[in-house]
Amino acid sequence: MDRHEAKTKADPVDIAAFLNAVDPQARQDEARALVVLFGDATGFEPRVWGGGIVGFGRYAYRYGSGRSGETLATGFSPRKADLSIYLPAGFAERQALLAELGKHRVGKACLYLRHLSDADPVVLRQLIIAGVADLATRWTVLPE
Repeated sequence: MDRHEAKTKADPVDIAAFLNAVDPQARQDEARALVVLFGDATGFEPRVWGGGIVGFGRYAYRYGSGRSGETLATGFSPRKADLSIYLPAGFAERQALLAELGKHRVGKACLYLRHLSDADPVVLRQLIIAGVADLATRWTVLPE
């Protein structure tokens, strides 16, 4: 792999097959609920990325360093320990929403939920919408 090549790429994996393979059943149920929530918030169809991420929308990027690629606009990964919510635009300007979200942790561009029920779905939807809108101010976000 070229040092500038993106690590996370869209996969030809069927979304239904991916969701059916999520274990345990409770995490699978949360993943299905998130597909509905993200789809409603973005208007985009789900697509599997990097073998374990359900992504919604995509964008191509090119940095001044020469690094370029394409990646998901937003999405989630139904991991055993936590649900990882990917909001590439980050959280710096979302502190008020995060305060209303419920029990969570954040990384640079990831929101971690132990259980989907820990988060207010209305606030999570607002975070998704705000994140994609912010991303669209820098890159062209495409629906597929």
